[in-house]
Order: sequence, then structure tokens, then C-alpha cells
Amino acid sequence: MSAAPAWLQIHRGTAPLIVSFPHTGTGLPAELAGQFVSPWLARRDADWWVHTLYAFARELGATTVRTAISRSVIDVNRDPSGVSLYPGQNTTGLCPLTTFDNQPLYRDGCEPDAAEIARRRDTYFMPYHAALEAEIARLHADHGTVVVYDAHSIRSNIPHLFDGQLPQFNLGTAGPTGEPDTACDNALADVVENLCALSGLGHVRNGRFKGGWITRHYSNVPAGVHTLQMELACRGYMHEPAPGDVEVHSWPTPYAPARATAVRDTLQQVLRACLNFASRRD
Repeated sequence: MSAAPAWLQIHRGTAPLIVSFPHTGTGLPAELAGQFVSPWLARRDADWWVHTLYAFARELGATTVRTAISRSVIDVNRDPSGVSLYPGQNTTGLCPLTTFDNQPLYRDGCEPDAAEIARRRDTYFMPYHAALEAEIARLHADHGTVVVYDAHSIRSNIPHLFDGQLPQFNLGTAGPTGEPDTACDNALADVVENLCALSGLGHVRNGRFKGGWITRHYSNVPAGVHTLQMELACRGYMHEPAPGDVEVHSWPTPYAPARATAVRDTLQQVLRACLNFASRRD
């Protein structure tokens, strides 16, 4: 197996569980940095500290796959064809042109054209998914069943993307057809949802976030590949500024271990439930 590029971080476990981190990266390739309005804007919409929050996953024997490249360069959780995963709703694309708050990411005339998008797809998107596919195949061969858990977070209030305050736990199980509850066995989705409900912190299943490209593309329930996405509200593990006040001096705030305790405890139960589900089908 050839060595992965430095920005692609893979930890190989032996349990039938993969945790994917497609949006925790903040890296900006040197040749692109000057094209953005500012490096901060190009990093602002990262899933801040999510890979830190899930550090316990390796102790459970899970495999983790993470890109250190910012989603503003290319979003590895979008359809590579550029087709929207949420038709009719505000969202960001494969190579986003705006922030979550609909601010331009690029200086005038610096937006990526078709050739540049294709280059980024070959350079960053394809290696990430080649790694994910290889890990799914490896663990599926060993266990017969594997759960792919796509880990995300987002600010609690983003009027351009959704109304009101986002629940703490947002479980997405939309599979290949884009319809809810097709990405994984309903029994697994039920257990995960119940654990989120028991936290008392607020949850929804297939609400605003139903699952991205990773959840929908890799799901193959008949063959034993079950996928789900967990979108967290950032307030569960870091301090969030007031809506509309996400400025350079206030965002991102540091990871707050004490604040994260309740959310982390539930997530530990969720990943154990994923392992138990896959192991019983070994």
C-alpha cells in the first residue's frame, strides 16, 4: 500500500467501525491561500475540534480517516459531480464559493473554474475516498459487517442554512436514494436515536441534516455496510458566540473538555452501540 499524503490521516483499527472526519481540516495549500478573501474566512466553517472530541474512538478499536485540508478548498462530503445533496435549500458545494453565512470566499476573479475544480478533485477528493473505500473493504472482509460513522459539527444558529437553533444531536440516515432511513439498518438508527434522546440535550433524526455524500454513497445495507451521519451543535463542547457575532476575535473558541463531558459520554455510548450492532452480525 502506497504512503498516504501528509494531509490524509488514517488510523487503522481492527473493530468493524470507521469514523470519518471530512470537515475538521483547516489546511490551505500555499498556491491557493492568496485567492481567498482571508485565510480566516476559508477556515471558519470547519467542524472545529470534532476529531479531538472523538479521540476515544481509537480506544474502541475504530479506524479513523481524516483530511487536514479545509472544506473551503474542496468538500469531500459532497457529490463529486456537483449535484446538490439538498435541492431547494441553501447549502455549500463541492468547491464552495461562499461561507455558511453567504459571504464570498474568493477575491474577485479568483473563483475556481472547471479545470481547477477537477484538479482539486483529483488531488484531494479522490485520495480521501480511495482511503475510505480501502478501509471499508478491509474491515468488511474481516467482519462481514461494518459501520461507517460520519462525524460532524456546526454552529447552533446559522440563519442562511436553517431556522432557529439546531438540536444538539442531528442523526442522518439518508441512503443512496436520498430517502431517510435507508443508509443503515433501522434497528441501529433506533438505538442511536434513543441514546441521543436519553441525553436530554435535544435531538432530531433526519431533520435539516439527513446525511451527506459519504453516508449516501457508501451505504450498502444488503451487503453489510451501514452508514450514518452525526451532526453536532458546537455548543455542546465549546463556547459559541451570540448569533451574528462570529468574528475573528471570538471564533473558534477553544475545545472545552468540561463542557464536552455530557456530549462525549453520549457519543461513547453511540459508538459502542455501532460496534455491538456490527459485532452481532459478524
